[in-house]
Amino acid sequence: MGIRPQVSSAKKTVGRVSTDETLGLWRAYKQSRDPRQRDRLILTFAPMVKYIVYRKVREIPARCDVEDFISCGLEALIRSIDRYDPAKGATLEQYAWTRIHGAVLDELRRADWAPRSLRRWDRDMNRARDQFQGLYGRPPSEDELSDALGITLKEFRQRMGEIARAHVGSLNTLVLGEDEASLERIDMLVSEDRDSDPEACAIRDDAKTRFRAAFQRLPARERKIAVLLYVHGLTLREIGAIIGVTESRVCQLHAQITKKLRDQLEPYEQLFSEVA
Repeated sequence: MGIRPQVSSAKKTVGRVSTDETLGLWRAYKQSRDPRQRDRLILTFAPMVKYIVYRKVREIPARCDVEDFISCGLEALIRSIDRYDPAKGATLEQYAWTRIHGAVLDELRRADWAPRSLRRWDRDMNRARDQFQGLYGRPPSEDELSDALGITLKEFRQRMGEIARAHVGSLNTLVLGEDEASLERIDMLVSEDRDSDPEACAIRDDAKTRFRAAFQRLPARERKIAVLLYVHGLTLREIGAIIGVTESRVCQLHAQITKKLRDQLEPYEQLFSEVA
């Protein structure tokens, strides 16, 4: 009679734990209330928590951390271990699954500001789009998708706009740059702040330099009129009183100043249009 090889305890723990084994662990914990027994149960079902969370990961808002949902699931797992009652017929795994799944869903709804009806529309649209793609081998048009959903084109576009606004993403989300370096999404956005744009600053400085040069070529009297008008904010009548001419004459001189500056700066029209 041969000797049967002994299986080490380490190998016994590899693979899925049976229902009877988990029930035995749970009964041992209930009798002893030993935290180490509960920790063994938590470690046994921890992969199930991750499985449930990662099944829902597509519905988790980008601004949220998946680890937060895993923590939520682990808390539900601990509560289910403490509240489990085998007399009700369900296995510990079934009971824990239900409690974890419900807790993750509740946390997902709490973190999502969009109403559930809008998320339902989003799922219906994606399902209709996938079905059309499968039947015809191409994406549907807006008319075709609205027909498939049984709504008007106007209502379809309204729903799409609401769904687009509901998809809020984090500017700190990592994206892949052109050189395959990880960058945050905010680093990929085009800045509308021209003061922080080196090219815009250089164009603006060049325009100022050329305008000052053109202004300095004006006669002293015309420069004085321009300063009194645009820097000190005097009226044409007040300027006329200062330089000893009529208001209409100041108006004529102002027109001459404008024409001279325009003629001098005409070759740089494109430059000034970019800083306007």
